[in-house]
Amino acid sequence: MADERHAPATGDAPARRRGQGELEAQVLAVLQQAPGPASAGWVQERLDGDLAYTTVMTILSRLHAKNAVSRTRSGRSYLWQASADAAGLAALRMRRMLDGEADRDAVLASFVSALLPHDEELLRALLDAASTGPETSADPETSADPAATDRES
Repeated sequence: MADERHAPATGDAPARRRGQGELEAQVLAVLQQAPGPASAGWVQERLDGDLAYTTVMTILSRLHAKNAVSRTRSGRSYLWQASADAAGLAALRMRRMLDGEADRDAVLASFVSALLPHDEELLRALLDAASTGPETSADPETSADPAATDRES
């Protein structure tokens, strides 16, 4: 006998499958709107649709593993806070995809050759700005280890 719980009702369109990372982006957007650290239940209430609490927890845990959210213990549960925006999350996915490829040079060359002119100009400007930043300075005081600077703060 077929499982009727998962079958669309007669006349209903089949449920749309979410795109990769779509739920993560939605959860991140909800956390960015929060007035402060938020519980998983708070996030669940503000998401469209009827996601199970365990699904929200899984998404939050995955975002935490990606350093896109931080969490602090609150009793027996956690309070969650966004530490990256949607662009940061997309950049992280791009970086992980690149890290998984054997021939990084070929992947980057292919990526750059397919860029639109405006995107190429923007990428060049961003690379130029990054290369002239204080971390590439010859002055040892300004080129200190960023991790050491973080530890001193």
